Amino acid sequence: MPIFGTDGVRGLANGILTADLALTLAQATAVVLGQGRTAEARKAEGKRLTAVVARDPRVSGHFLTAAVSAGLASSGVDVLEAGVIPTPALAFLVADRDADFGVMISASHNAAPDNGIKIFARGGVKLPDEVEQRIEEAMSGEMLRPTGAGVGRIDRFADAEDRYVVHLLGSLPNRLDGIHVVLDCAHGAASGVSPETFRDAGAEVTVIGADPDGLNINDGVGSTHLDNLAEAVVRLGADIGIAHDGDADRCLAVDAQGAHIDGDQIMAILAVAMKQRGHLTDDTLVATVMSNLGLHVAMRENGITVRQTAVGDRYVLEDMNRGGYALGGEQSGHVIMSEFATTGDGLLTGLHLVAEMARQKKSIAELAAVMNVYPQVLINVRDVDKDRVVDDEGVQHAVRAVETELGDSGRVLLRKSGTEPLVRVMVEAADAESVQTYAERLADVVRERLAL
Repeated sequence: MPIFGTDGVRGLANGILTADLALTLAQATAVVLGQGRTAEARKAEGKRLTAVVARDPRVSGHFLTAAVSAGLASSGVDVLEAGVIPTPALAFLVADRDADFGVMISASHNAAPDNGIKIFARGGVKLPDEVEQRIEEAMSGEMLRPTGAGVGRIDRFADAEDRYVVHLLGSLPNRLDGIHVVLDCAHGAASGVSPETFRDAGAEVTVIGADPDGLNINDGVGSTHLDNLAEAVVRLGADIGIAHDGDADRCLAVDAQGAHIDGDQIMAILAVAMKQRGHLTDDTLVATVMSNLGLHVAMRENGITVRQTAVGDRYVLEDMNRGGYALGGEQSGHVIMSEFATTGDGLLTGLHLVAEMARQKKSIAELAAVMNVYPQVLINVRDVDKDRVVDDEGVQHAVRAVETELGDSGRVLLRKSGTEPLVRVMVEAADAESVQTYAERLADVVRERLAL
């Protein structure tokens, strides 16, 4: 089984993800990313290879950070340990310090027993699949073994958080004065830096989910559990709630009445605002195939083109980079603003969302009204031959029939799981009852035609 998944290496800490694996992975990363013209040119100039290493607050992050840093230093790479900071902060700092690469120890929205290792290349960008494959192959090969002055140093990156805060504040078009924000930091990597930044930007801030103990990350809090945030916003009479996940690369929100605002709605607000200011490249937004039909309708009404990619923020980013687009993201709250970030950044997204409230003097509910969320039903059909879903004529005939009946008022999407014998049937339409009926009809066809 390959060790790299859709977002780095992830698994049970001390189960799949051991200190030995982390050390070997770091050594292999030094082998692969320490090569190439840029790295060789730096060596020729007498410069040492440098990596930034950071983590979220999980208790296992301590030993995994030690293992990664040891693997890099033993391979001749100087390590700047940034401590507990968000994943997008790590990506920013790699570029800001002109480091050769960066390593983030985090399992994002997973529960505390899990952990993960994400690797960022020069410039703070995620690695393409082929580079991850080369690193995986290098894990069974010859490692770098410098001696004497050739070994790496491990130093504390003392001003890492300050650099990131200054960067975030410098990105804002206006201050956030007069807006009461409730922040849910998921007991994660944003627990210190997010409240500080929102306050520095002028917002009145109430904080929940910001007492990490190494074991409570994402436990009933954060972007995967919005109910506590909604209750706090309503109880306090706040203007908006912002929720991060464990490593703060996501942002979801709730309005003053406690209604949830997802990544599609956030992208709609930001896209319209950026177009108005002339900052939306080619008047284009990049989103995945899972984005709500309402987003497509809203963007069309505002003269904005939506480009679609496969599910995963890495695919959104790849398309953004190819076309030079300024905004993209996912329904889950991964939003990428390429003028200021190389990856999804929950703090950056939240700050700019609240900045639009302040600039337009509108509530978040008023801003979110730019998009009507279409009812969506997702049914997971298990124990089927997922690889035949595209080719089976019976399934495709059923899909075409539903699409014909829906016309422009809905859409159908069938996706096979990447890890299970499962097909996901998704239907969207303006009418909730019709959505359920159509989804169940298609699920029955998939179950019958593709049964194992």
